[in-house]
Amino acid sequence: MKLHINNETSRLRAVVLGTAESNGPVPSLEEAYDPKSREHIMAGTYPKEEDMVKEIGAVAEVFKKYDVKVFRPDVIKDYNQIFTRDIAFVIEDKFIKSNILPDRDQEIEAIHDVLDQIDPDNIISLPEEAHIEGGDVMPMGDYIFVGTYKGKDYKDFITARTNIQAVEALQNMFPEKKVVSFSLKKSNTVAKDNALHLDCCFQPVGKNKAIIYKEGFLIEEEYKWLVNFFGKENVYEITRDEMYDMNSNIFSISEDVVISEENFTRLNAWLREQGITVEEVPYAEIAKQEGLLRCSTLPLIRD
Repeated sequence: MKLHINNETSRLRAVVLGTAESNGPVPSLEEAYDPKSREHIMAGTYPKEEDMVKEIGAVAEVFKKYDVKVFRPDVIKDYNQIFTRDIAFVIEDKFIKSNILPDRDQEIEAIHDVLDQIDPDNIISLPEEAHIEGGDVMPMGDYIFVGTYKGKDYKDFITARTNIQAVEALQNMFPEKKVVSFSLKKSNTVAKDNALHLDCCFQPVGKNKAIIYKEGFLIEEEYKWLVNFFGKENVYEITRDEMYDMNSNIFSISEDVVISEENFTRLNAWLREQGITVEEVPYAEIAKQEGLLRCSTLPLIRD
């Protein structure tokens, strides 16, 4: 398989889509990886497996409609395998394994049929001290945007997933690209104050547009840099509640087609105004785990 990913919006040809089958029992509070899951565990509203299976099924149907080759993980009994974006990411022709939370390291083994088709020289593991997850990594042509947390209290945040060592490792791996890092706000307890990954507060769409949540960024200058990069007139700002609902976590099949959650009324109207076709799917149950459409997809090949 010839991997090829240079950006977030070129026409998609092959992708790994997560699975909610055999997702396991409702986690205990101690087992929750993020504040939003904690909220729903405490409220008794944690998503049911059958609802999540239906939601991912709706995405699979959209991919079929657009003739995208879809790979699925092997199902591991009682194991959450929805968020394939966390476990790895592709830049150019390199498949880079994430250094993920230790409890989740079986997930990469479940996509062995994908790994078996990739030249082993192009499968890369980062140094152990470089923590990274795919939700924080966005290839942007000559740039790679990376969400990170640089505070001395990094280890105190279960929500801090990508560190500065990983940013440096990526720059060393792709010396011809400019790696730009963005410090994100973290909270273990308040979901509306937590940007789990970069794609929870930012995402490029279309030819030159972007969805941004200003308060997800710790450093205002970095937020302003992003706005200037796209141009203010091309940026769609989302509210705190829209960030919480994961409005910036939609997924592009091409510059002209996105998959979005059916309840994102304001965002979907704006996307259509930009001439983008919006394929709406139900994804509100999966969103309760602080992840949405980008989180549950791992693109392998784009034009």
